[in-house]
Amino acid sequence: MKRKILLLLVLGQVLYIGSVAGQKMIYKDSEASVEARVKDLVSRMNLEEKILQLNQWVSGRNLNPNNVGKVVQNIPAGLGSIIYQNDNPIARNQIQKNSMENSRLGIPMLFGFDVIHGFRTVYPISLAQACSWNPDLVTKACAVAAKEAKLSGIDWTFSPMIDIARDGRWGRVAEGYGEDPYTNGVFGSASVKGYQGENLSDPYSIASCLKHFVGYGESEGGRDYHYSDISRQSLWETYLVPYEACIKAGAVTVMASFNDISGIPATANYYTLTEILKERWGFDGFVVSDWNAIDQLIDQGFASDRKEAGYKAFMSGLEMDMKDNVYLDNLAELVAEGKIPMEKIDDAVSRVLRIKFRLGLFDQPYTPVVDEQSRYLQPESRAIANKLAAESMVLLKNDAQTLPLSKSFKQIALVGPMVKNKESLIGAWATLSKADDAETIFEGLNNEFGNSVVFNYAKGCDFDGNDESGFKEALEAAQKSEIILVCLGEKKEWSGENASRSSIALPDVQEKLVEALAQTGKPIVLILSNGRPLELNRLEPLSDAILEIWQPGVAGGSALAGILSGKINPSGKLAITFPLTSGQIPIYYNMRQSARPLQGKYQDISTEPLYWFGHGLSYTAYKYNNIKLSATKIRKDEKLTAEVEVTNTGALGGKEAVLWFISDPAASITRPMKELKYFEKKEINAGEKMLYRFEIDPMRDLSFPDADGKKHLESGDFYLIVNNQKVKFELVD
Repeated sequence: MKRKILLLLVLGQVLYIGSVAGQKMIYKDSEASVEARVKDLVSRMNLEEKILQLNQWVSGRNLNPNNVGKVVQNIPAGLGSIIYQNDNPIARNQIQKNSMENSRLGIPMLFGFDVIHGFRTVYPISLAQACSWNPDLVTKACAVAAKEAKLSGIDWTFSPMIDIARDGRWGRVAEGYGEDPYTNGVFGSASVKGYQGENLSDPYSIASCLKHFVGYGESEGGRDYHYSDISRQSLWETYLVPYEACIKAGAVTVMASFNDISGIPATANYYTLTEILKERWGFDGFVVSDWNAIDQLIDQGFASDRKEAGYKAFMSGLEMDMKDNVYLDNLAELVAEGKIPMEKIDDAVSRVLRIKFRLGLFDQPYTPVVDEQSRYLQPESRAIANKLAAESMVLLKNDAQTLPLSKSFKQIALVGPMVKNKESLIGAWATLSKADDAETIFEGLNNEFGNSVVFNYAKGCDFDGNDESGFKEALEAAQKSEIILVCLGEKKEWSGENASRSSIALPDVQEKLVEALAQTGKPIVLILSNGRPLELNRLEPLSDAILEIWQPGVAGGSALAGILSGKINPSGKLAITFPLTSGQIPIYYNMRQSARPLQGKYQDISTEPLYWFGHGLSYTAYKYNNIKLSATKIRKDEKLTAEVEVTNTGALGGKEAVLWFISDPAASITRPMKELKYFEKKEINAGEKMLYRFEIDPMRDLSFPDADGKKHLESGDFYLIVNNQKVKFELVD
């Protein structure tokens, strides 16, 4: 019976398609509107063609253009998308040629890939980028990544990741922009702008994809893919905030997350995928699953088999199936049974085709073939990488002005497993990068200081393990040096996907190396390269200065060297809190107030973290004058202007990021102790002053959502907080 129904359904489609076959092919007319082209093409497609458009397969990295024929034969000509794990435009074009010439309607394929923090010109990880407080620079970096990717055959990146991450044990904290919703929204929007450019059809634009929708960073205990218990009010107040900002910025695709949101997995969550994303926000792009995520609804206990999983995911608003073929195997039967209406199929296909038309793939389906030397690592691209790495690095501690390094130093000990390591400086999620493209710390320092300094190098120890045999060589290097630079951190695979850790402390062997070096009495500069906040309570007292360089990408060595020499004044500030110990997690700046503020604290350690969100030192000093408000009382339909004058009172020019926070001490729904609402970074020369301004829009900056997402703006007292200054103003009806 099912077969008869399916045959009748297909026959009906054939008859309908036959009726429009003789009409003008509007979808091939580049002068027609995108919506007219989409509508015309969908009207010509049969069910099989439609379902194929809703599926994504994988094409491997080692695809050789000389034997691509066999690969092409195994890829259906009408398939919607490929995850193209390759950087070869020739092979890509051959696959695309198969789609254009061997499918009945000549529908181009969409080639996607994880271009996260650069393609071959690898930039600092996203968490580091947020510490730069320079979204314009991030836009430039993403534009470079888009160009390199596009010239390698990629049309679509699974980036930016804008999951709020408050648990450093979660490996993917490296991939997002930290713990704050507003910060994630600003940098996510900057990334979208960089990837997509002014127009998606521009030669070097690629489609962005917001991930992971939504609440993935709240996975219990920092364990990847796990359950997340999120109230509706928290969903609106915290986790949805950056996604709404990035949708407004023009992001054209969204990836559903792996996690189970309070009992309803994100992959099949009608409330988030349809009610919020499409109905409330008016999103007209498409949603793609994460890798095998539809099939994994069975593992999550939400579906009994693949067919039910496909039905629930599709009807919830997930258009494209990444990799697991659940849609390919089951959608036709579900349509034949009347469980999925054809209008729903047509809407899903229209959303996929809409993005292909906007990308210009129907008119320019092939990638121009350009040699690698012209594609990658251009001087201007490396310059952006260097600048972004430098502005992302955070000076956490600098007792007695240990840094910058004194010009009188003639011998410096350079110790640790990170000194000559390239791969770990590049960091996680740089799949098509090449380690040889990176500049090591050792190379950067030698290039910066030349023959004026002798660097006494010793590895000292590996990243982990129990081998302390290298300590002796490290101590010898330290003894004949005036200062010790200890370069520690994480291997690249220790952060990223499926890289959860029970403790965010460095392995014992690295800590023991510092303990041994401290016995020399020489000053120690601790240089850290990692993809998450670290537990540093045992290392901090042993260190005279601490510089967090994150995983800085291909130009990390020279950026670090510039800061150590004093040529570059550090300007980074933390986008995520560094706990004192792993046991403090979760700890983040915008927590709510305790019922007993003077009680409920840890009995065995301080309740304060080691370094709060926003912490970061400079080689110069900045004096903040008193905040000036345009009024101390405003109505709800008025705006308030706040200004603060910042003077560089030191001897060096620098860049200062001013972070503006709002505090609402009493509301019908309790508010966080403070919330970041705006930031701005400016360069201030020594002895000069700069005016920073924040215009407060009450509905935007003072309201809060309820469990249904409705915004409430309540009269009362508010506080504006900048650099430990706190001024009160009143909102009246």
